[in-house]
Amino acid sequence: MKKDRLISCLKKINGQEILVVGDIMLDHYQWGHVERISPEAPVPVVSVYKETYLLGGAGNVARNIKSLGGEPVLIAIIGRDQYGDKIKQLLQKEKINYHLIVSDNRPTTIKTRVIAHNQQIVRIDQEKCLKLSGAEEENLYHILKKINPHEYVLVSDYGKGLIGPGLFERFKNHKIILDPKTQNFNDYNEIFIMTPNKKETEENANLSIKTTEDIIEAGKRLLGEKKLKNLLVTLGPEGMALFREDRSIFHIPTCAQIVYDVTGAGDTVIAVLALCLTCGIDLLTACCLANYAAGIVVGQVGTATTTQQELAQTIQKLEPPKIAQLA
Repeated sequence: MKKDRLISCLKKINGQEILVVGDIMLDHYQWGHVERISPEAPVPVVSVYKETYLLGGAGNVARNIKSLGGEPVLIAIIGRDQYGDKIKQLLQKEKINYHLIVSDNRPTTIKTRVIAHNQQIVRIDQEKCLKLSGAEEENLYHILKKINPHEYVLVSDYGKGLIGPGLFERFKNHKIILDPKTQNFNDYNEIFIMTPNKKETEENANLSIKTTEDIIEAGKRLLGEKKLKNLLVTLGPEGMALFREDRSIFHIPTCAQIVYDVTGAGDTVIAVLALCLTCGIDLLTACCLANYAAGIVVGQVGTATTTQQELAQTIQKLEPPKIAQLA
C-alpha cells in the first residue's frame, strides 16, 4: 500500500463526527522511583513524585478520535463522586462533546497504575460492574433520542454494564464498530465489524491460536457463529488479521518499533477504524492506518494518543507493512 495514498486518506478525517457509546473510566497514574524493598513484605517501595489522570475506556477512544481531528460524541455512565467530576473536567479540557448518565448505584470506575522506571508495578481497580437500572436505561434512551447518529456507531464495551442487548437493538439500522468483551459475546450478533484481541478470539472461538491456520479457523468460527459482516483480530506483536465480508482474509504485520505499554492500543485501533470508515475509506486501508497508529501508542508509557501529523510522519519514515492475503 503506497505511502502517499495512506497520507492523503488522513486528510479526509478532519471534522468527521462519530457517536461513541461505551464504558468510561478514569486512568490514574502514580509515577515513582524504586530504591529498596519493603521490610514488611517482599515488595518494592515506590516513592511517588507525580500523579496524572487520563480518560480511559470509551473516554480514551473519544480522546483518540479528537486527537486525530475527528469530532466524537460520547455517551457513557459515571458515578456521583469526585472521580466522575474529574472525568467531566477532562472531557471539557479535551473539548469532547459528551452526554453522561450519573448513577447513584455505582462508583466511577478508576484504574490506578503505579509506574516506576517506565515499568508498571501494580494496577488497582475500583469499580462495581452492574447492569443499568430501569431509570438509567430510560435516561440512556432519552439521550439517544436526541442524537441522530450517522451511518456508523462505535461501541466500546469494557464489561462494566452500559452495553447490553437493548443498545444493539437500538442501533440495528446502523453499522456498528465494536470493541468487544468476552462476558458479553452472547449479545453480539450481525455486527458490521468487531475488533477482538487474540485472547478474546481464542476464548470465544474455543481455539488456541498458535499458527496462521489457527487464526484463519478461529476467525471463520466467529464470523459464522456471530453472523458478523467483518472481523479484525488484533494479534499484538503479530499485527492484525482482517476477515472481510467478501470472504477475503489479510494479515497486516505490526508497525511497532518499540513496545513499552499496550494500554489503550485497542482504543486507538477502533478510533482510527471508525474515523476512516465514516469518511468513506475502504476497510483494508482503514485497518492499515489503524495498525500504524497502534504502533505509535504502544511506544509510550500509559494511555496514549497520536495525531494526524505524527501518523503521517511515521508512515513516511517506515516501510509500508507487507500485507499478505491469506484467502
